[in-house]
Amino acid sequence: MLSNPKMTPDHLAKRALVYVRPSTPKQVVHNQESPRWQYALVERARALGWQQIEVIDDDLGHSASAGTPRVGFKKRLATVVLGEVGLVLSTEVARLSRTDKDWCH
Repeated sequence: MLSNPKMTPDHLAKRALVYVRPSTPKQVVHNQESPRWQYALVERARALGWQQIEVIDDDLGHSASAGTPRVGFKKRLATVVLGEVGLVLSTEVARLSRTDKDWCH
């Protein structure tokens, strides 16, 4: 386990979330490397000491810019707000939300 003074036992006792960012269906088919990098974040969470790791990839293939509902995003937001998450991993923070309203939550 890698140690960091900002990661407390309280953080490690909670879940780590790996959020696989949305992409268009075309990107999912033609850009296999990006999802591989994102799923590899599970191993990063393990290396940091997390045992409970949840991958949220419900939104894969549903671009946020298209205005389609993002079930995975809502699930991630709810678990973070409820204090059930000790770590969120994603390859691009800008992809976690598309609007100021989302960031405010």
